[in-house]
Amino acid sequence: MRLEQTWRWYGPRDGVSLQDVRQAGATGIVSALHHIPHGAVWPLEEVQQRKKIIEDAGLVWSVVESVTVHEDIKTRTGNCEALLEDYRQTLRNLGAAGIRTVCYNFMPVLDWTRTQLDYEVADGSKALRFDWTDLAVFDVYLLKRAGAEADYEPEVLERARQRFEQYSESQRALLSENVLMGIPGESGTDPGELLRRIETYKHIGADGLRENLAYFLESIMDTCEEQGIRMTIHPDDPPFAILGLPRVVSSEEDLSWLLKRVDRKPNGICYCTGSLGAGKHNDLVSILKTVGERVYFVHLRNVKKEQDRSFYEADHLDGDNDMYTIMKTLLEFQQRRSEPIPFRPDHGHQMLDDLKKQTFPGYSAIGRLRGLAELRGLELGISGTL
Repeated sequence: MRLEQTWRWYGPRDGVSLQDVRQAGATGIVSALHHIPHGAVWPLEEVQQRKKIIEDAGLVWSVVESVTVHEDIKTRTGNCEALLEDYRQTLRNLGAAGIRTVCYNFMPVLDWTRTQLDYEVADGSKALRFDWTDLAVFDVYLLKRAGAEADYEPEVLERARQRFEQYSESQRALLSENVLMGIPGESGTDPGELLRRIETYKHIGADGLRENLAYFLESIMDTCEEQGIRMTIHPDDPPFAILGLPRVVSSEEDLSWLLKRVDRKPNGICYCTGSLGAGKHNDLVSILKTVGERVYFVHLRNVKKEQDRSFYEADHLDGDNDMYTIMKTLLEFQQRRSEPIPFRPDHGHQMLDDLKKQTFPGYSAIGRLRGLAELRGLELGISGTL
């Protein structure tokens, strides 16, 4: 059985149409109702309406990414219990619509974080990049987080000082915008709110956040079992602490702990090679072999790691991640499944005609089409040897 080829689509406002997706060769859609505020119930009618749009285009809604976990749940404060019931109701509505796989993350405040959205690689296409020194510039000089200097090496702080002095006001503003951007198509994070949340998480710490994650999952597992829904947690991106915020889904140890702590079948993993691969501490094949039985969704992406903790997103088959062995291992798990594991080409370079268009960072059409084509060919070639 082959993997299910899917494509992230941000809804009717996405510049990449469902027809484009079909021409790329994907059969499944990964989507979410981004217009609904975080924490609010997704009405069944709106879920069914989005599903109909997708199916009318000849595709299926395979995965929801994401039903965002509200900050009050992550911190277990405020309206946590009411928000948990609303989350359960959203899961019931998704189940009623026949949607069974849900991706989410438990990253505090910020979602995936990059410092540059238009890094030019050797062939002239543009990639997403995370630069550790630029993060220090933002953290120390723009956000002005108390005690930030303690999180960076002396040589990084010196480079950050020099860069800050060299950067123009517009360059500083762009750096802040990039770091605070958040999910494409949704509003970014306010610096003042970020600082307030950082203070909250300082008292929670990594151990507290880990327990809050377990509490969240324990609170929804019965509903997931009733509805036949599989939850897949997306790893932290990048997979290490930033801006004084704890990260608890960044390593093989983290993922193993979570599966043992809440040892119920709906508690699963979104195996993201880009997020996990950005950490020099991670062995991606080892992680997949350890948690593969509970991998229900896959993001395939590659990275080139640089000095310190910096990295940029490489072509799907040309980076530090051993995509051949990853795919081979994934297909070995697929052979033991009765239904296909959905995967999507995660991000993609802005290239060719898309360089002239305004697109969501990482989600232009042609770069992902290239990635999907490469991954499809890799899968086909390996499948013939198994």
